Amino acid sequence: MSHSLLIAFVMFATVMFFTPGPNNIMLLLSGLTYGFRRTLPHVAGITIGFAFMVGAVGVGLGTIFIAYPVLQTILKYAGVAYLIYLALAIAMSDPVAPEQDNRRGPMTFWGAAMFQWVNAKGWVMVIGTITAYAAIAAYPWNIVIQVGLSLILGVASCTAWALFGSALRPVLTSRRLVRAFNIIMALLLLASLYPVFMDA
Repeated sequence: MSHSLLIAFVMFATVMFFTPGPNNIMLLLSGLTYGFRRTLPHVAGITIGFAFMVGAVGVGLGTIFIAYPVLQTILKYAGVAYLIYLALAIAMSDPVAPEQDNRRGPMTFWGAAMFQWVNAKGWVMVIGTITAYAAIAAYPWNIVIQVGLSLILGVASCTAWALFGSALRPVLTSRRLVRAFNIIMALLLLASLYPVFMDA
């Protein structure tokens, strides 16, 4: 195993997992709107869904996208369309009181897991993980290490962002503050699409 490459990969993955992106912004909003406990399926869906994606691409699914690049393009722009829709929905949504039940509810485990396949930042992370750090160990141990670290860092970052959102609930008590916060989060969500257009 290349210890220097392992350290480099941990640094890369930590930065990518903890910096703002679609997953983290949605977790923050879910923690704020529904509380930490109701956001746990969302946390689990992202963590397991992304780790599965790393493993699937690592063991050969990526070759399908190499053979048929149009599939990756379709997924990428489907993700862009969904995130634009989501940003508009967040910006225009009415604030929900902590004690009020919301009919829409938080994102489900399967919804969060499937979202990873259209998440632009997720694809940047997966491609970087699989290609740049392939020599971290002999195949297939490199994939095992990458999936394992993705699970650990995924739990840590997703939990942190959901807790941060939940901690904001007592602070953001004014409808005007919550509305302003939602608009800022919607703009950040749109800003997270930057890597897609730079890669276009």
